[in-house]
Formats: sequence, C-alpha cells, structure tokens
Amino acid sequence: MKPIVSIIMGSTSDFPVMEKAAKIFDEFEIPFEINALSAHRTPAEVEHFAKHAKDRGIQVIIAAAGMAAHLPGVIASMTTLPVIGVPINASLDGMDALLAIVQMPPGIPVATVGINGAMNAGILAVQIMATGDKDLQKKLVHYKEDLKKKIVQANEELSTIKFKYKTN
Repeated sequence: MKPIVSIIMGSTSDFPVMEKAAKIFDEFEIPFEINALSAHRTPAEVEHFAKHAKDRGIQVIIAAAGMAAHLPGVIASMTTLPVIGVPINASLDGMDALLAIVQMPPGIPVATVGINGAMNAGILAVQIMATGDKDLQKKLVHYKEDLKKKIVQANEELSTIKFKYKTN
C-alpha cells in the first residue's frame, strides 16, 4: 500500500490535532503517511520531501504548523501538488498561525482550514482527490448524507426534551 496523501506536522506535539485528518483517511480507506518536518529545524528534509512527494504518488499534502507557521507555504513553494494548511493553536489562540498560512504571496497558494481544523483538511483532501475518482465521490456522497442524518436525529432527540417554557 502506497500513500496518496501526506500529513506533515511541524512537531509531534501537533499530532492530537492532526489525528482527526488521519481518522478521515481511515474512514475513506485512503492510504496516507504522517511525518514531522520543520521548516525551521529541518529545512533540507522539507525541501527533499516537497520536491519528491509527487514522484512518490502523493496527490495532496496537508501541512500543519503553529506560531510562525511557515511549513505549509514552504512546501507549497516547492511542489505543484495542492497543499492544505492547518493552523495549530500553539500561541495567540492560533491567530498567528492562521495569518501566517493565509497570507501567501501570489503564485504560492495554500488552501487553509480553520484553526485546529484537521478534520476539515482531511475532508477537503478527499474532495480534491474525488474529482478524478468515482468510487471516492460515492463515498463522499454517503458521508455527507450521514452528516444530514445526524442533524435530523439530533433534532428528534431535542424534541423529546421538556422545559416549562419550551415551545417545540
């Protein structure tokens, strides 16, 4: 089994957040890899990874970083693969990382999800890959339908809760 998605973290301390993306890939039966690489501490390794990811069959890269959060942009500058940035709440409520990731210069796009939004990063990666994969598209349709069912069920459960002044 060869990975087609890569999850990259600036530090293993980001794993509790990024695990949510990994769970999405397990649910969709998508082979993936997880590695820790730092734009600041291991720049040569980041460059090697970014320049060779496509040759290894990677289709989408999810890169997570906190604070200065250069990792997603550095990777995006060295590959033509889509890069999804996940800002990690490591300081300043994650706003520093969010702003660092979304403020990319022209020509170096990084799709960015919300702070600690690894689950959405995983789903976005699935949606990107599903544009060329009918089976994956079917799984996505089923996944989205399940989301709707959960809300309908939640409303049914809420309707059974009684309060003196509740009107529904």
